[in-house]
Amino acid sequence: MQFQRYGVYYTPPPGALADFGKSWLGWDPVEGETVTHPEIEGLPQAVAETTATPRKYGLHGTIKPPFFLAEGTDATGLLTRFEHLCATLAPITLDGLVLARLGGFIALKVDGDQTPLAKLAGAVVRELDDFRAPPTDAELARRRKANLSPAQEALLAQWGYPYVMAEFRFHITLSGRLGRDVEATMEALGPHFAPILPRPFAVDSLTLVGEDGDGMFHEIHRQALTG
Repeated sequence: MQFQRYGVYYTPPPGALADFGKSWLGWDPVEGETVTHPEIEGLPQAVAETTATPRKYGLHGTIKPPFFLAEGTDATGLLTRFEHLCATLAPITLDGLVLARLGGFIALKVDGDQTPLAKLAGAVVRELDDFRAPPTDAELARRRKANLSPAQEALLAQWGYPYVMAEFRFHITLSGRLGRDVEATMEALGPHFAPILPRPFAVDSLTLVGEDGDGMFHEIHRQALTG
């Protein structure tokens, strides 16, 4: 399959969290197919509507944001570099994941100190950056609509994305912007996530992903961290 953009994600390994996550979002990036949503009582709006925005990405936490390939590079070289990089990176263990409100949407975030994960993400951003094409003027304009701080503007200029390095905040997005429905959605989701959230939270592999022509992301390769 040909992909238009590539990225590096944390994706849950096979198990309860991965299974519920692909059902909740309605997309399985491993198999590259849609999945039937679960029946959940108490939601203020339908699951399909709640998850429409993040569906295409699958259940993930961004490590290196999606990018177009730079001129003179190719997908085969990117995969080889990704595999070699993962062989130099050590797995990390954090306290856990929790269901949280992030502004107007719902996500899973790190419970406790995320510094080791931020360092890991920074290394991936740096070491794969020569595969990233510079952002277009349209991409830059879209990012700048978020009223970036000077620090975020500098990161956008250097790395093509404003929320990396010191601005990195790991999260696994579960919804689009919900407005007044955030609290009710969290209350309905809480009992479903509580028994399957990892504690401790181990990051012992990373996933290279690709975006197809319809904007849906697929797992290309999951690689263990063995450094």
